[in-house]
Amino acid sequence: MRHTFPSHYMTFANGTHSIEPGNGTLTVKVYKEGMAAKMGHDLTFEASDWSGKITVDTDNPAASSVQVTIDPSSLEIVNAEGGAKPLSDKDRADIAKNITKTLGNSDITFESTDVSGTAPRISLKGNLTISGTAKPVTLDLTIGDDGHASGKTTIIQSQFGIKPFSAMMGALKVKDSVGVEFDVTLPTE
Repeated sequence: MRHTFPSHYMTFANGTHSIEPGNGTLTVKVYKEGMAAKMGHDLTFEASDWSGKITVDTDNPAASSVQVTIDPSSLEIVNAEGGAKPLSDKDRADIAKNITKTLGNSDITFESTDVSGTAPRISLKGNLTISGTAKPVTLDLTIGDDGHASGKTTIIQSQFGIKPFSAMMGALKVKDSVGVEFDVTLPTE
């Protein structure tokens, strides 16, 4: 079955487009849990070093594709909510070290395998690779009539062989589920 964008939608320009931080944002949201959770912070990280390619076929979205590469060391805290006190510079440095220790130095990659749906709702399936482990994920996209695309998914760290961070003998820890969101703008016709 052929999927097309409704006629009232301005469509993305056909072809292959490069994307990077100048086109939008990639964020990761981690949440605290455990007996000492009120001492910790729910954190939002933004990747400052990422790139990708999006191939758009507006007449047949199933022929479209997405590839993205993220440098995990570029994840920077942009928001910290809760906690017994604000994050200090030392806290931020410790969190950055823990990210490197947890994720290693390998790039995080996503490569789509299937695009389906009709604008404004598109489903993007693909393989996400973190720390050398690849797993299938689905991103639920919202396509705007202005060239804007946003989406999100939830990943389970342990499925990628990642042990969620914990402190204070496990009384404060990061939830196994992590939210990933993106928001990009592409050229329109």
